[in-house]
Amino acid sequence: MADYDRADMVATFRRLAILAGDAIMEVYGRDDFDVRAKSDDSPVTQADEAADRVISAGLRAAFEKIPLVTEEQSETHNQSVSTFIIVDPLDGTKEFVQRRGDFTVNIALVEDGVPTLGVVFAPAKGRLFYTAATGGSVEETGEFAKDTPGPVTRLCVGAPDNTALRVVASKSHRSPELESYIDRYNVADSVAAGSSLKFCLVAVGEADFYPRLGPTMEWDTAAGDAVLRGAGGEVVDRSTLKSLRYGKADFRNPHFLAYSRGVDLKPE
Repeated sequence: MADYDRADMVATFRRLAILAGDAIMEVYGRDDFDVRAKSDDSPVTQADEAADRVISAGLRAAFEKIPLVTEEQSETHNQSVSTFIIVDPLDGTKEFVQRRGDFTVNIALVEDGVPTLGVVFAPAKGRLFYTAATGGSVEETGEFAKDTPGPVTRLCVGAPDNTALRVVASKSHRSPELESYIDRYNVADSVAAGSSLKFCLVAVGEADFYPRLGPTMEWDTAAGDAVLRGAGGEVVDRSTLKSLRYGKADFRNPHFLAYSRGVDLKPE
């Protein structure tokens, strides 16, 4: 993206994610809030919509020449693009509704089908992960001031032990097929987590392997994928074992495997 400074882009993504987190937590703190069903029967709340307004307005003002794809604006889904910004303003709405805290704000840049910059913010967990403009990924700690980043720790995936893998999988989308697939590995620990946090747990070395054998969309995965790749991990199509690509016609992902390098993937 020659027209834009990558450090400025990361800073803008970070600031908008934190602002969106504030909007989400305002709704989360209410005694009650409305939950509606979208056309695909997935839930949506005022928090999804408030976060989307904050993020999309900020991105369009800052990067008007870059196509924007966001989950909550269906008109943005009718694009054929390979380089674009993609947003899930509140990933893990089911976790949000059930007040489990495992929900995230996700903003990513995709270049030529590859997620290269990404921010994942879990406001209820107080965890903020993002790619560095110069390469790699970090986790920030501190107060999450809008315009002044706090201390950061460089992320690096762990060295997996294939005789004792640490697996992270979905809280809301477990299936017999997934359980059967996980049973093919020597698993020492299996943790359930929601949203794109699963990518980040692998990126920080708290897990080795995140298999997803169910439907996801590109906005669910792009930011977490970028963070994990920046930490030295991989995200591949389960069928081909090739890196997950973005900008597909319907923005729908195949089943995928996210992992730290060294995990001995089982062939189909």
